[in-house]
Amino acid sequence: MFKLLLPPPLLWALGGVFVLLVLASVAIRVLEARKPEKNWLELKLRIKTWWWIVGCFSLTLLGSVPLALVVFALISFLALKEYLTLCATRTADHVVLFWAYLSIPLQYYWLGIHWYGMFIIFIPVYIFLFVPMRMVLIGETQGFLKAAASLQWGLMISVFCLSHMAAVLTLPQLTGIGVPAQGAMMLFYLVALTQLNDVAQYLWGKSFGKRKIAPKVSPNKTLAGLLGGVLTTGLLGWLLGPLLTPFSPQHAALAGLLIGSMGFIGDIVISAVKRDIGVKDSGRLLPGHGGILDRLDSLTYTAPLFFHYVHYLYF
Repeated sequence: MFKLLLPPPLLWALGGVFVLLVLASVAIRVLEARKPEKNWLELKLRIKTWWWIVGCFSLTLLGSVPLALVVFALISFLALKEYLTLCATRTADHVVLFWAYLSIPLQYYWLGIHWYGMFIIFIPVYIFLFVPMRMVLIGETQGFLKAAASLQWGLMISVFCLSHMAAVLTLPQLTGIGVPAQGAMMLFYLVALTQLNDVAQYLWGKSFGKRKIAPKVSPNKTLAGLLGGVLTTGLLGWLLGPLLTPFSPQHAALAGLLIGSMGFIGDIVISAVKRDIGVKDSGRLLPGHGGILDRLDSLTYTAPLFFHYVHYLYF
């Protein structure tokens, strides 16, 4: 089983993340001791969940590529299940849902055998055509269009878009160019910048935000938060690019700006989906955070766009 031999910059970066988690855990204990009258439960749950998230993510970087693909396939399965729980499905379509779930291991199998051509068209072409065909054969026409569109949308965001995180990891194997560890470094770069962008936009918005961007979709999103977050992520992308990616300084800065802007779009698009359904969180799987899609909403946009950005530039 192939092992990823990680270079020192990535090991240092992962170590830094764990140090931050240790500091956060110590800080919350200090706050509880000094201000016991306040309720720190939600913050404690968030930090505890981050330990699990970072631990699972580290598995995808420190373990073998097949293990990483299994982890990402499980994430796609949980995300699709969460989405389908929110979107009421027709009783008649239960057989179709079996085929939808079956597409998950197949999508990641194409990455496992390095078949880029099938990976990139399997969900948006073959599954797109197969799902309505199978629904038609059931013979139920009531609510057909809504059911087909909802299922297709769920497959695209939960399986196709999120599978691009695994695709970034396997980029060297898919293209035959570069060393395997480069994929792990670029995946860390993508996920770290996406999550830091969320934090930066929140902090800039809280500090200077006045003008709302999409008040009906996400009332807390402001122009200052968007611009400040995008510029901050662009700067971080430029700084981290030489350490973790093959990017030139210009390409690294552009990657940061891309992740910053598209992370914002992914966030508000998933927010629009939740508002249409009438829920605040997509699930309860991650205490303190909500569901899988609440935590990965930005990555539904940044992962596929970053993958194709890298593929276009270097492969």
